[in-house]
Amino acid sequence: MIFSNARLILPDGICDGLEIVVADGKIAEVRKRSNAEAIDLDGNYLAAGFIDLHIHGAVGRDTMEASPAAFQTVCDYHATGGTTSLLLTTVTAPIPKIVDVLRAVRNSARPIKQIVGVHIEGPFISKARRGAQREEFIRDPDSESMDQLLEFSDVIKRFTLAPELPGALDLIDQLRARDISVSGGHSDAFDEEARAGFSHGLRHVTHTFNGMSSARRRGVYRVAGLLEFALSEPEIMCELIADGHHVSTTLMKMLYRAKGPTGICLVTDATAGAGLSEGARFSLSGLDCMVSDGVCLLADRSALAGSASRMIDLVRVAVNDVKIPLPEAVAMASANPARSLGSKTKGRLEAGADADFVVLSADLEVVQTFVAGGEVYRNKSRL
Repeated sequence: MIFSNARLILPDGICDGLEIVVADGKIAEVRKRSNAEAIDLDGNYLAAGFIDLHIHGAVGRDTMEASPAAFQTVCDYHATGGTTSLLLTTVTAPIPKIVDVLRAVRNSARPIKQIVGVHIEGPFISKARRGAQREEFIRDPDSESMDQLLEFSDVIKRFTLAPELPGALDLIDQLRARDISVSGGHSDAFDEEARAGFSHGLRHVTHTFNGMSSARRRGVYRVAGLLEFALSEPEIMCELIADGHHVSTTLMKMLYRAKGPTGICLVTDATAGAGLSEGARFSLSGLDCMVSDGVCLLADRSALAGSASRMIDLVRVAVNDVKIPLPEAVAMASANPARSLGSKTKGRLEAGADADFVVLSADLEVVQTFVAGGEVYRNKSRL
């Protein structure tokens, strides 16, 4: 299978005159355009498939259903936004409910190719920074809970926690020993508490600017929080919900200036409201939520409840509003999250990589999405 007549979006620029040869679900070769019979991409952009590290749901379905049908619906919807790999993300809930999700994902990951694992978000977070997480289920880390979760260390790829909690540093040690990435989030940490987490292996922060501490006074002194620590530490990778709602354009520009093109991973943090109509109601861990003005809110409008966006929506905001060059914005949705996951086969257009692609029009609409060389979405209005 050969993909030809496309403008390849690579991290360092856009290349014309190339074609991609695919065999057995992998990229066999990237070469100069030939006269061989090929799939004609009509001069559109071709990019590595997007990787969403933080996604709860879509179209009324939720990760916490622990249902293969729900997982498939979520993957199908987000394929329309160019997502070819994702981490199904949990919410703060009783440990047995989270275990149910882990067990279901373990059984579903092979037949549903987009699923690459689970992102555990909570319950080991700060009540002060809980956002739309349910306060009654928030707790400090304990050995019994961790033993239950770590039985699924093959499935867990990322774990969001508050590093200031009692027992959090020991938990980070356990997670890193199993090669699970640790992200600081829903955290009220002071600078030194964030730094302690970093010293134990915390290398990411969850939805930067949202659900995290920032500079404040302690006594007569002003000290940094998790936000400033993340901005100042080159080894920290920052998630960003670039949906135009969670974070203002000025703050996104500030993050880009601080972290550069390699220090940001675009994430949707999409909940079950994604893909639903304006005013639609849905549940997030038993909380009543709604879609309003293109974002998800608690029904009482007291807090955001995830996004209603797809990855392509974030890329467009990054390019059009933040003025990030297209190759860099695409890398934030593909190469950077692949590196964050430690994957050597995703997020790149090169020989040996997985044949996960997204075809984009000149105005950054998704035309087609391919996983392992197979089409999983086709925008009929664009073809």
